[in-house]
Amino acid sequence: MRKIVVMPVYEDLEASSKLFVELARAQGAETYIVAVDDGSVRQPLDASAIEAAGLEGVVIKLRRNVGHQRAIAIGLSYVAEHFGDDVVVVAMDSDGEDTPHSITELLDRLALPDADVVVAARRTRVESLKFKAFYVVYKFLFSLLSGRKISFGNFMAAKMPAVRRLAAMQELWTHVAAAVLGSKLRVQACALDRGPRYAGRSKMNFVGLALHGFRALMVFAEDVLVRVGIACIIVAGMAVAGGVLAMLLKAFGFATPGWFSLAFGILVLVFLQTAALTLIILMLSGMIRSGGVLVAGTYRDFIDEVLHARRG
Repeated sequence: MRKIVVMPVYEDLEASSKLFVELARAQGAETYIVAVDDGSVRQPLDASAIEAAGLEGVVIKLRRNVGHQRAIAIGLSYVAEHFGDDVVVVAMDSDGEDTPHSITELLDRLALPDADVVVAARRTRVESLKFKAFYVVYKFLFSLLSGRKISFGNFMAAKMPAVRRLAAMQELWTHVAAAVLGSKLRVQACALDRGPRYAGRSKMNFVGLALHGFRALMVFAEDVLVRVGIACIIVAGMAVAGGVLAMLLKAFGFATPGWFSLAFGILVLVFLQTAALTLIILMLSGMIRSGGVLVAGTYRDFIDEVLHARRG
């Protein structure tokens, strides 16, 4: 079965060019590349980089920079529209941290009848201590607020029906991994090591990482809002109980002068704030549920041109 590799590329010509060569070496010359050039200005990607590796594929040039996740969504949408069920699709980064030889392990797991998508769960990371600490906090908060566990990123393999399902989800444009979790597809995890970058430095800073984490929560906004709403109701209930207790203490003469007014006033403020927040959460939940629908072919609006690479 033919392999299609989808990857976003932004100002990373050297690393992506080396990746094309390594893909040809590790996965064979039949591998088809769908590289999404995410509005690169200094190092634009050209189809010749794919041809130089002896591969076929396309370079999808975007009109502007749309971000890592949307670039992947555009690539998957392109594949869903232009290819049949006789292919498997791999999504990966273009810097070499997702290693080409690991694709074989993903595809072996994908061959199982109960797998629609196989994701790479990282066994080891070549990252700074700051990043690792943030990632632990991110996974904890994501689990606490959404009720789901996330331990993978963009590196994954999927069967074509699964790609079409994902391409029809507007959540894919927000956060790829979270969209996979919310897709109801049969997802299998494969433990893989992360490799070092081929060239250059990562363009993702701490602010970008934090925003990436918040976007994952946005995919499950309804679940997050419900959990926060329940927490607000509990706090409001505790405030009411505390107010009743304060009045009883005042009535039986156990409250010191001025204590009742201060305690009761604070509890009333807590109740009003949590009640207002609960009302806002209910309104936001209704807005999310009645949100817009992704129109088929929307991804084409972002494409400037498609360059085809052919083997000589």
